[in-house]
Amino acid sequence: MALFTALATVATASVLLAGCGALPDVVAPSAGGAPAASGPAAPGHITVFAAASLSEVFTTLGAQFEQADPGTTITFSFGASSTLAMQITEGAPADVFASASGTNMDAVVTAKAADTPTAFAQNVMEIAVPPDNPAHVATLADLAKRGVKVALCQPDVPCGAVAAKVFTNAGIAVIPVTLEADVKATLTKVELGEVDAGVVYVTDVRAAGGKAAGIAIPADVNASTSYPIAALTASKNPQLAKAFVEYVLSPQGQSALAAAGFQKP
Repeated sequence: MALFTALATVATASVLLAGCGALPDVVAPSAGGAPAASGPAAPGHITVFAAASLSEVFTTLGAQFEQADPGTTITFSFGASSTLAMQITEGAPADVFASASGTNMDAVVTAKAADTPTAFAQNVMEIAVPPDNPAHVATLADLAKRGVKVALCQPDVPCGAVAAKVFTNAGIAVIPVTLEADVKATLTKVELGEVDAGVVYVTDVRAAGGKAAGIAIPADVNASTSYPIAALTASKNPQLAKAFVEYVLSPQGQSALAAAGFQKP
């Protein structure tokens, strides 16, 4: 399954952390629930494997992290959490894993490739349609109508598994015309007008801007997924890996996630 790798770019001055030049202390929840301080990051490079739905917000966080601590660089590899977890357990070099599913993180922990993951966000599903909504999709039930072309994630991918829960909760059967590798590929089918609708995360519809419109799924049938993150045991720069994890868990990280539409874990 294809992944894409992007070197995080430098953030603009409007998003720089206060006191640029050294990474400010970041906080992570302690056992008692109170924030625990951590020291600045060590210089160097890390590779972060992250769920495709984190593409925009993690690129922003990575740029902020780099800008605040010159000498550090982060390379991101975004894709389906199931594929990333398999690559990690097979020995792919990486330092941090941020998954869109606890199940995929559990596989990495079981393989002793990570320990003590922490949930940092939650996401729910939404229907995405082209801006002109040619099939006039208005409700979840419309996705089950004959002639409505629907794109879904593959069933072993978190966004596919969560969408299946939504359909079960709603008591409907949706037959997709395509099953995509990850949530971004599913959304692309909608943006290009190749399908009438797709079921993706709320955050992905928001990130699409004017390329797609969102139709809310009622809360009583919607489903969510939790996002855990962990530094990997094979990391060649464990201090920097831990510092990035803590930054995601910090107030700055949580603020960026909330602005992107993610919910608290």
